[in-house]
Amino acid sequence: GRHRISQQPRLVYRMATMTKTQVMQRSGSMAVPRLQGNKPPCRSVVVVRAAAPLDVPVTTGVVFMPLSAAKEQLQTVERINTQVQSLARTNYHPECEAAINEQINIEYNISYVYHSLFAFFDRDNIGLPGFAKYFKDGSDEERGHAELLMRYQNKRGGKVQLKTIVMPDVDVNNAEKGEALYAMELALSLEKLNFQKLRELHEVADKCGDAPMADFIEGELLAEQVDAVKQVSEMVSALRRIGKGLGVWQFDKTLQ
Repeated sequence: GRHRISQQPRLVYRMATMTKTQVMQRSGSMAVPRLQGNKPPCRSVVVVRAAAPLDVPVTTGVVFMPLSAAKEQLQTVERINTQVQSLARTNYHPECEAAINEQINIEYNISYVYHSLFAFFDRDNIGLPGFAKYFKDGSDEERGHAELLMRYQNKRGGKVQLKTIVMPDVDVNNAEKGEALYAMELALSLEKLNFQKLRELHEVADKCGDAPMADFIEGELLAEQVDAVKQVSEMVSALRRIGKGLGVWQFDKTLQ
């Protein structure tokens, strides 16, 4: 036989032949036709009521009017003279701009010293090509940092102002320590100095509330500078152990 339940206009699912227990499990708390004795289970129609749509109320009442909010910025943009000003500049303090230019000069000066050391170790009467390569790579790296800062300055709408690079007066002919150790100790002092200058640059960004600049210094410069200080420190320690002479020549091979 066939039993019918409410004929309301709801979602209807036709179910295959099931036992009473299976019907109860599938239909939940809905009414189930009573089965008589041991007769085979009947084919039933179970009505599933669809849930009513939920009304989602507006909770904040905040209305954003972009054109009205941007009106002041639009007036500012219209007044910019692109011959002397950047359209991209926004919330960039002049102190941050000056500090970036100062760091560019520091990177170039360190690069210049390293380039001088490259020329020294590349001489035929010194004959340490590994040290020459190390300081050449270091010079290129510091110049790369200067260019990175220059690109960031332009990105923020600042103006790059290059300053004087001091002539490196470097004499690494040290009879007591030897050229290699003395040059590497000089490099360590420069790397530590650069780390301190980057910390000061970060402090300027914090003082001016410039979160993007602080993030740039941390991610692109400070973390790498920490690694550089560690690396040069290990090289100084190794050179102090091996002394002068053959040990320096063998150490130079590891730098090639």
